[in-house]
This record gives sequence, C-alpha cells and structure tokens, in this order.
Amino acid sequence: MLQLALWRRLLAELIGTALLVTAVVGSGIMASTLSPHDVGLQLLENSVATAFALGVLILTFGPVSGAHFNPVVSAADWFLGRRSGAGLTGKDLAGYIGAQTAGAITGSILANVMFALPPVAFSHKDRSAGHLWIGEVVATAGLLLLIFALARSGRAAVAPAAVGAYIGGAYWFTSSTSFANPAVTVGRAFTDTFAGIAPASIPGFVVAQIVGLVAGLGLLAALYPDAAATAGDVVVEHDISVTSAR
Repeated sequence: MLQLALWRRLLAELIGTALLVTAVVGSGIMASTLSPHDVGLQLLENSVATAFALGVLILTFGPVSGAHFNPVVSAADWFLGRRSGAGLTGKDLAGYIGAQTAGAITGSILANVMFALPPVAFSHKDRSAGHLWIGEVVATAGLLLLIFALARSGRAAVAPAAVGAYIGGAYWFTSSTSFANPAVTVGRAFTDTFAGIAPASIPGFVVAQIVGLVAGLGLLAALYPDAAATAGDVVVEHDISVTSAR
C-alpha cells in the first residue's frame, strides 16, 4: 500500500501524540478543579475526555500516518509487516518513536501552560507497584489485539470509535488506569497534576508495556496468524487516491 512521505507521517504522529497528551493532562487538571473532593468523578471526567479526544485524533491523523501515537503499536506494525512488506520499515519505526515521544512531552507542556502552571513540573505521583505493572501488561496487550484484529477483519474504519472506547473502558478495568503507551508515559512525567507519573516510575511501566507488546503479538499469532498481511492498514487505511510521491 502506498504511503505519504515520511516527514508528513512523522509530523502527524508528533502533532497527534501531542494533542492526545494535552487531552489526557488537560482534562485531568480540569477534573481536579471541577471535582476537587471526588476522585472517582475526576477519573470519569478524565477518561471520557480522553476517549472522545482519541477517537477524533485517529479520524484526523489516521489517513496520514495511521494514527499510531504509540511506540508499541508502531513496533508491532514493524514486526508483523517485516515479511510481507506491509508495515513500517526500520527507519520509519525509529522516526515514529522519536516523533511520538517528542509529541508527548510537548503535549504535557502545552497542557500545563494552558492552565497557568509551570511549563515543566515533574510529577511526584509514585506508580511503582507490581499490580500496576500487571495492569499495564493487560492494557497494552488488549490494545494491540484490538487494533490488529480490526485491520485483519477489514474493519479498520471503526478503529476511532473502538480504540477510544477501549481506552476509556481500560481507565476503569485496569489497576494502572491504562497508560499502555511508552511515549505517553514519558510525557506524563512532565506534569505534577492528576494524570502525572513520577519519573522514577517510568521504567517499570515501560517494561510492562513491552511485555504487553510481546503478549499481544503472541495472541495475534495464535488467533490471527495472517495478521501481518494487513499491517499496513493500522490504524486507518490510507486513501491512495490522494497519496503523494515519497
């Protein structure tokens, strides 16, 4: 499948990931302001805003870059597409991960600035615990299974709603509130607010997410052994009629 020039895709990944983290952090700040004494309501407000924002961002940037916004999604796309040539190349993968991480940090800073907070304030929220890491494994593996199953079954067009719904739900059914994204995890360390994570807690979360990546790939191999053939459709299919040359 033809794709847009790499720089366009990287720009889409950077902006999309930045706006995703802005939504996560900004809605967390707003929730804390509006419902200061009710953590459950804060989480509800944060999760609903994130789910809707993610769906919109996939619709907006999916036709350009696939709207990965997540290094584990990009890594899975690269791994599955190696033999079929349908996924990202190694060069693409490195660029995607860099753009996603830079975008996540930018998004956190933007949210801080919008709410009149210091642009960079490292979080003090400790999230280092085994049960949280298990939550991240479950959240990440489930996300990958959903995304690639949709592509394999020809239902990539419903990814915006499905992925948004999954993340919104996973806020509640996982102990970690479903970060499921190494770039977003790093970005959320730059805000000492409701959605933050202490820098010291990042390695444990990222390792758990990598374990979730491996588990997700294993489930895909067992359930959808030919998923590699549709790796190029993740998350939203590109319209080759408007594709420019590389």
